[in-house]
This record gives sequence, C-alpha cells and structure tokens, in this order.
Amino acid sequence: MSPDAGCAEAGVAARFRAAQTYAAYEEGLRVYDATPLPDGASADDRGHKSYAAINLQRASRIARSYTPGGEITAAVQALPGPQLWGVLSEVWCGDSAQVIPYLARIAAIRGDITFRVIVRDENPDIMNRYLTNGTRSIPKLIVWNACAEELFTWGPRPAGAQAVVDEALAACVPKPERLERLHLWYGRDRGKSIEAEIAALLRSVR
Repeated sequence: MSPDAGCAEAGVAARFRAAQTYAAYEEGLRVYDATPLPDGASADDRGHKSYAAINLQRASRIARSYTPGGEITAAVQALPGPQLWGVLSEVWCGDSAQVIPYLARIAAIRGDITFRVIVRDENPDIMNRYLTNGTRSIPKLIVWNACAEELFTWGPRPAGAQAVVDEALAACVPKPERLERLHLWYGRDRGKSIEAEIAALLRSVR
C-alpha cells in the first residue's frame, strides 16, 4: 500500500510504514529467545525473558496453523481501498504473541493492506498517543486509510480476555495463575474473538 496521489501522509502513519514487517517481528522473537540477558539484568527483564520460549512457541504455532474464518474474510475483502495496519508491541509481551499472528494473517487476506509492528519502548511519543485507561498496554492496533486518516484502534486484548484479567485482579489472584488463566482463554478461543471484534470495526468504517 502507498498513499493515494494528493494524500499527505501523517507523521505517525509514515513511521509505522517504515517499521518492521510481521516476519521481522517473528524473527525478533527468535533472537530474543536465543540471546542471553546481560549480567545485572533487572528483575523485570528476567521476568520477561522467562516467557520468551513459550511466547515464540505460541506465535509460531498460530502463524503456521491459523486460517481466517468467513466473517472476517468477508469484512476484509469488502474494504473500499488500501489500509495501513500498525501495531505497538514488544517481543517479551505475552498478549502480543497471542494476538499479533492473528492480526498479521487477517491483514494478509488482501494484498493492499500494509502490516507493520513498532517497538513500544523505542517510540514513547507514539505509545503515549494510544494509551488504554492511562496505561501503555500492548499490543495496540491502529488502522489508517490510504490518506493516512486514522480509522480506529483496537487492543490490547479481546474483551473476553480482558474479562479474565479483570476478574482475576478483583480476586487478588497471583500473577502466575492470572497469566495461566489468560493464556488458557486464548488457547480455547483460537482467535475467534479477535476475528469478530476486528470484523465489526472494519464494517463500522466503510
């Protein structure tokens, strides 16, 4: 996808267009998993790293096995023109590993949808434009038309997954168990909620 003649490309959209492809994002997951942390890594970095292998496994499995369903395929095929889909993410993010492969495969239904991923912590000015309830939650999808007009945002997770997290937080469930519940939900849902929510958004902006 390239901007239509006479359309001025907005700054944020232009930065997404120059960002990494899904293939580069998945390669980043592999590199992150294979690269040891430096001495003196923070507790947060060590915690993130502990999930690297399973995040890579989950993302690779979805990318290999997922085929978009009829509803989302019809919604994408009915789009009036090219679009740019940009996602804010980090390689250590468990939700991103569960979500981004679905989004990338959905975007690939049409050849005129450009799909790109930007690293959140390297682009704080962009992330701060797309906060969720004041938090820098990821993944965050932003969709533009060919004239770089923002159409909608989505994320960081489907409503059903968010409900699992909210219920666990309200019950003071420890983080390891909370994450286990969340990823069990993703495994059972198999992208159906992502399909339904993205299809509804696409239909709303025709």
